[in-house]
Amino acid sequence: MKIICISDTHGDHESLKVPDGDVLVHAGDVTAHGSRSDYVAFVEWLSWQSHQHKLFIAGNHDLYLEKYPDEAATIAKEHGLVYLNDSGVEIDRVCFWGSPITPRFHDWAFMREEDEIDEHWKLIPENTDVLITHGPIWGVMDEVVRSPEFTEHTGCPSLAKRVKEIQPAFHIFGHIHEGFGKQEQDGTTFLNVSSMNMHYQMQNTPVSFDINK
Repeated sequence: MKIICISDTHGDHESLKVPDGDVLVHAGDVTAHGSRSDYVAFVEWLSWQSHQHKLFIAGNHDLYLEKYPDEAATIAKEHGLVYLNDSGVEIDRVCFWGSPITPRFHDWAFMREEDEIDEHWKLIPENTDVLITHGPIWGVMDEVVRSPEFTEHTGCPSLAKRVKEIQPAFHIFGHIHEGFGKQEQDGTTFLNVSSMNMHYQMQNTPVSFDINK
């Protein structure tokens, strides 16, 4: 199974050249301004892609999806897409789980306080092979440039704990644009697949990998 990964397209998805594969995954921030029209435009674009399976989660910019979850899910289903919102899907014996949740930073969508966020991570099943979250775990490709002299880790410590417990084969995420890349730790391959750079310019090509069970 060949999986193609993108994230943080922020409404500029049509500028991407997406390679062929079996599963196309988008790890959140599908819209520019969080509006319904932005979301519908993204869903229509995603449905046109050639991949047999198309999965996506929301991100902190996707305000409409948090405010109207049932309608957002219905629109995705009508277009033949799998919208994961603290939920999972199994494809050819490979178990995917997706969550849009990230630690609180200002007043964006799908953000939770430290004392609330762990309840979302407890939902991740033990048999998850491919974990898709919008944000990273703490300490892995999660550094935000605050100034030329200072970067800050912004990943989630409690998600790090849960990932270490279940050890998925792959953890796909975005959110931190400047963290694009690959890292392996404790048996998990971590992939920050942000398509845009820190200046919100489309820069990074889609990431692909193979998984078979």
